[in-house]
Formats: sequence, structure tokens, C-alpha cells
Amino acid sequence: MTSKTTLKPLVLIPAALAAFALVSCSSDDDAAASNAPTCPKEAPAPGTQADWTLQGKTGTLDVVAPTDDNAPLITVKEPFTVDQTTVKTLDEGDGTDVTEAMNVTVCYQGVNGRDGKTFDSAFERGEPAEFSPTGVVPGFSKALVGQKVGSTVAVAMTPTDGYGPNGNPQAGIQGDDTLVFALKIVDGY
Repeated sequence: MTSKTTLKPLVLIPAALAAFALVSCSSDDDAAASNAPTCPKEAPAPGTQADWTLQGKTGTLDVVAPTDDNAPLITVKEPFTVDQTTVKTLDEGDGTDVTEAMNVTVCYQGVNGRDGKTFDSAFERGEPAEFSPTGVVPGFSKALVGQKVGSTVAVAMTPTDGYGPNGNPQAGIQGDDTLVFALKIVDGY
């Protein structure tokens, strides 16, 4: 396994994250940093009704959308698989339309449909990630492009639209795993 296989917050260009981190650590930006967006860490209250239920090729998926106060809750009845990538807008924002040419700031959680385990979460870290919609796995890009900034979105993606036939072993993702994401598009520019 090479160092290039390390799981990053869906970003394929680590230099972009390093540049973002350096800018956000500047002493001139201390005031702005206190107003920097965050991702809520708290789970929804027990018994919160799902905003989206999807019957897969196998298994089912329930997603409680993230809010300003709560992280999403993604529940799969294992194993959950899909034949086609499906994107669901859970709450439409009122910002600009996301295009491939812009960068976005996103709070997200990724869950493996095979075992229901979270493999990556900006919500758990409490900080959104910043990237281009072209710098992420294809299914995640499909969940971003065409949405409005401020939207909450869920996507159930085929293995092809995820990490492909090789998967991402370091993250426990096999080549035939369906991946599920719930996300909030915090900003776009």
C-alpha cells in the first residue's frame, strides 16, 4: 500500500487542503476563523423520522438530514446495495448553483452500505472540507453539481461512482461496496 491510498476527506489534491490550512492559520485571519463554518457533531434525537428512505437492490437506507444543530443519521439495513446512483435533495438551499468550476465547503458523512459503518465524516471532525466537485469520487460530484449552496443532499452511489473496482482498503471499502453520503453544502465560490 502506498501513501497515496490514505483516505482524505474525499479530496484528491492534498495541496489544496494544505493551502487552505495555512491561510486559515494566519494571524490576520484570527477574527475570521472565529466565524469559520463548523459542522455540528450532535446526533439527531432518538426516533427522529427519516427524511429519505430508499429501497436498494438489497437492503434499505434511511437518512435523517443534517441540520444547523445536528449531524445526519444514516442507517442501512445490511447489506445495502444499489444498481444506479441516486441523489436526493433533502432541503434545497437558496444560494448559487454549484458548478464543476467552483470550489465548495461541505459538511458530510460517508457510510459503507455493506456494514453500515462511517468511513469518513466532516461532522465527526466538526470542520467542513473544501474542494472542487471535480476532485472527489464521481458519485459525490453528482451530489454537488447542480445543487444550490445551502442545500442538504443524500446520495447512494454504485461502486463505480465510489472508489471503483479497487475500493479503498485503508478505509475498509471494497471494490463492490455501495457508498452513502449525507451532506450540507455550506459555501461555494
